[in-house]
Parts: sequence; structure tokens; C-alpha cells
Amino acid sequence: MTATLLLWSIFLAQIMLVAAMACATYRVLRGPRAQDRVLGLDTLYVNATMLLLTFGIRTGSTLYFEAALIIALLGFVATAALAKFLMRGEVIE
Repeated sequence: MTATLLLWSIFLAQIMLVAAMACATYRVLRGPRAQDRVLGLDTLYVNATMLLLTFGIRTGSTLYFEAALIIALLGFVATAALAKFLMRGEVIE
């Protein structure tokens, strides 16, 4: 009973994460300003990380957790670089 409840909860979470990724993709493509696009990309990488974590929980594979860690690391660096570029006009001083 609890295993079935857990699987259904993970499945619903994955559906909601995909819907959130669709909304973030729309914001990236249609954002009126560059800041909106950066926030959309930030939301996309966070949702992708969560989606990989739910896949890892569902399958029991550690490969998904490692991929989520790499995406989180690269997403953080990319967000910091884009924010610095938008504020100063250059990434490396």
C-alpha cells in the first residue's frame, strides 16, 4: 500500500515538474527582458534537477543522482555568470 502511494506521488510530482518546465521554457522564449530569460533558465535547471531526482527515487539508480548533482553545479555557475554579465556587461574582468 505505501509503495503504491509513493509511486503515485512520485508520478504526480513528475507531471507537475514537467508542467513547470513547460512554463519556464515559455518564459525563456517569450521573456520581454534578459532578466526574465535568466530566471526562466534558472527555473529550468532547478526543475531538471528535481525531475532527475524523482527518476532516481523511482528507479533506485544512483546514476540519476549524480547527473542531478552535475546539472545543479553547472546551473549555478551559469546563473552566476549570466547575472554578472547582465550587471556589468562582462563576465571576466
